[in-house]
Amino acid sequence: MIYRYLLSIVILLLARHAGAQTFTPVFTSGQEGHKSYRIPAIVSVGGKLLAFAEGRVDHAGDFGDINIVLKESADGGKTWSALRTVVDYSNLQAGNPAPVADLTDPAYPKGRVFLFYNTGDNHEGEVRKGKGLREVWYVTSTDGGISWSAPVNITTQTHRPNMPDRNPAYNFKEDWRSYANTPGHAMQFADGQFKGRIFISANHSAGKPIADFSDYKAHGYYTDDHGKTFHLSETVAIPGGNEAMAAQLKGNRMVMNIRNQQGRDRYRIIAESSDGGQSWDTTYFDRQLPDPVCQGSVLSVGNGRKRTLLFCNNADTVQRNNLVLRVSRNDGKRWYKNITIAQRPDNPRRHSHTAYSDLVPTGRKKVGVLFEYDDYKQIMFTNIAY
Repeated sequence: MIYRYLLSIVILLLARHAGAQTFTPVFTSGQEGHKSYRIPAIVSVGGKLLAFAEGRVDHAGDFGDINIVLKESADGGKTWSALRTVVDYSNLQAGNPAPVADLTDPAYPKGRVFLFYNTGDNHEGEVRKGKGLREVWYVTSTDGGISWSAPVNITTQTHRPNMPDRNPAYNFKEDWRSYANTPGHAMQFADGQFKGRIFISANHSAGKPIADFSDYKAHGYYTDDHGKTFHLSETVAIPGGNEAMAAQLKGNRMVMNIRNQQGRDRYRIIAESSDGGQSWDTTYFDRQLPDPVCQGSVLSVGNGRKRTLLFCNNADTVQRNNLVLRVSRNDGKRWYKNITIAQRPDNPRRHSHTAYSDLVPTGRKKVGVLFEYDDYKQIMFTNIAY
C-alpha cells in the first residue's frame, strides 16, 4: 500500500511538471506554403523574438526550392505572427540561417539584425564532388525583422572554393566544397577585450570526399567593423567537424561546440579560443556530452565572471531523441543541471523525436528553446526556467 501511495505521488508530480512545460508550434509542415520546415534559429531584438527556419517548398529534402522564413513573437513566445519570407533564391536552395543582433553599432542604437545564410545549386553530396557551389551571404534589418536589405555576397572573404569557371575570384588552392553556417544563432561578444565582434561558426569539406567524412572540418568567420569586412578563423584540426555554434566564456574566451560527423566517438567536439575565435587553444571530445551525430546549440548568458553557459542537444548516442538542456557555471567543465525538454522512451527506429534546436534568453534564469519535434513535423518553442 505504501509503495502504491508513493508511486501515485511521483506520477502526480511528474504530470504537474509536464503540464507546466508547454510547447507552442511555430512552424508546421504542410502549412503556409511549404511542405516542410527545418533548421530553426532564433534571436531577440527590441523586445521581440525572431524565429527563422528553412521553408522547404516541395519536400523535406535538404536540397531543392528552399526559402528562409521568419515568424516573430512580441509576448515571449506565447503567440507567433504569420509567416514571412526573408530570402527566396528562386527554385534553388537558401539555407543555414544564422541570425545575430548587433547591439554595439553606434549607427544603429536600437540594434541591427544580421542574417547570414548559404545558397547552393546542387545536393551536398554532389557539391563535395566538386559538382556544385555553396556561397555565403547576409542581409540586415534595422526595424526588428519587418524589412530587409539587399543581399551581400561575402563568399571570397569567408569561403575558399576552387571554381574559377564560376567566378574568377573563386580560385583558392584550399578547394573548400561543401559549406554551411552554424546553423542557429551567430554570436556577438557582449563585453571584454573583443566587445562587439560578431562571430559566425561554420564548417566546410576540403578536396575529394573521404568515406569517413574526415574531409569535413569546422571553422568560423568574424567581423570587427559591423559587417564591412570579414576574417576567417583557423580551422579546427579534428577531422569530421561539422555543424557548430559558438558562445562567449569568462575572461575574454570563447567556445565552439561542434557536431562530430565521423561518428566513431559519439560525443561533441569542443574548441576553445583566447583570441576571440581567431585560433584554437585546445580541442577535445567532451564525454559529458553524448550525441547521435546531430546539430546542437550553445548560449552564454550573464556578463563578466558571472556568465552561465547553456547547451542543448539530443543526449543519445543512437538516435535523435531525448532533447536535454544543460547548465554550467564554469564554462562547461561541469554541467550541474540537466533538464529534459522532450523524450520518447518508445521512440521507433529511424524516428527523430527531437533534432535541431536553438536557444535565446527570455528572462532572468529563463531560456527559450526552438526545436524540431516529432520526426520534423513541427518546429516548437518552449520556455525553460533553469
